[in-house]
Amino acid sequence: MTSLHGKTIFITGASRGIGKAIGMRAARDGANIVVAAKTAEPHPKLEGTIYMAAEEMQSVGGQALACITDIRFEEQVQTAIDQAVATFGGIDILVNNASAIDLAGTLDVTMKRYDLMHSINTRGTFLVSKLCLPHLLKSQNPHILNISPPLDMSPNWFSSHVAYTMAKFGMSMCVLGMAEEFRPSGVAVNALWPRTTIATAAIQNLLGGEQLMRRSRKPEIMADAAYAILTRNSRECSGNFFIDDDVLRSIGVTCFDDYAVESGAALQADFFVT
Repeated sequence: MTSLHGKTIFITGASRGIGKAIGMRAARDGANIVVAAKTAEPHPKLEGTIYMAAEEMQSVGGQALACITDIRFEEQVQTAIDQAVATFGGIDILVNNASAIDLAGTLDVTMKRYDLMHSINTRGTFLVSKLCLPHLLKSQNPHILNISPPLDMSPNWFSSHVAYTMAKFGMSMCVLGMAEEFRPSGVAVNALWPRTTIATAAIQNLLGGEQLMRRSRKPEIMADAAYAILTRNSRECSGNFFIDDDVLRSIGVTCFDDYAVESGAALQADFFVT
């Protein structure tokens, strides 16, 4: 494949950040984007809504369907999938991007936050994948892409925020297992993770504010890397734990300056990247 034209891509958490950027990149090819996220009304601290994101994707040449979807609830996910199939005729690609984060240690993390992270990250990823798979299995080049890190059992990634690490690695374990389970059927299942922090609402509001935003890369680097993965032959590209700039180097990109939020700033390595 050299284009995503006419492909239907179901993206969780696509109203902003990395999910939206992936949708925008695919929309420029003329793809059909299902914007599956919770934000239907403007939020005081979070940019955009599912409807605003859908309008932007349509403005660059794609088709878009905004679906109010909390991936913790099976009936909402199924409704969104049913709407996508009724509107576009099927689903070719799933991007499991929705995620929750809390970097508190064991004694400080509340069980409410623990449950939220595991319900969205691990369970939500499994649930959306499970319900999309019957449709993906009918596609000519089906892909599942999880925005999750390489599996690395180093204590370093667990000691400070074991609850969050468990939840994110749960997404990656879905890649490990589903890639093998569905390899004979030709469904590619891969993970993608950034080399550096990405300028998103999580960085702005929860992790480091403006200072860390300036040391981050733009979400477009993840979008371009995702595009490079999703246009590959699904039977020849599965079970990988990709890093964004490695993917781009593999297709000939040698300069990443345009992806930096602030030119010349020292970039901050993201979690789970050595």
